Amino acid sequence: MAMSINLLCYGLLVLTVGASLYVQPSVLAALLALNILTFLIYGADKQAARREWRRVPEITLLIFGLIGGWVGALFAQQLFRHKTQKQPFKTWFMLSVVVNVILVVGVGYWQTA
Repeated sequence: MAMSINLLCYGLLVLTVGASLYVQPSVLAALLALNILTFLIYGADKQAARREWRRVPEITLLIFGLIGGWVGALFAQQLFRHKTQKQPFKTWFMLSVVVNVILVVGVGYWQTA
């Protein structure tokens, strides 16, 4: 029985979150782990595209970016030249980046206020 690539992606996310809860790293360490995972998932999706294998659903890529992995996604998009031109994916991805930046600025503002 073949495992769904989507299930694998979310399984890795759950393991990453579980590990971060177990070792209680800083928020920056958890974000770094999430961004590395996102980067690797984009790389795997590019490889799957080249070999005509089952692909990671675009919604999964967008969710990983939205929950904080957008920096890793940006690096992967540039390095692998993957998902840089496709619309409407590009628009939704950039919207998720804007939402993340607004949240980070908002949290920073409210913590200093």
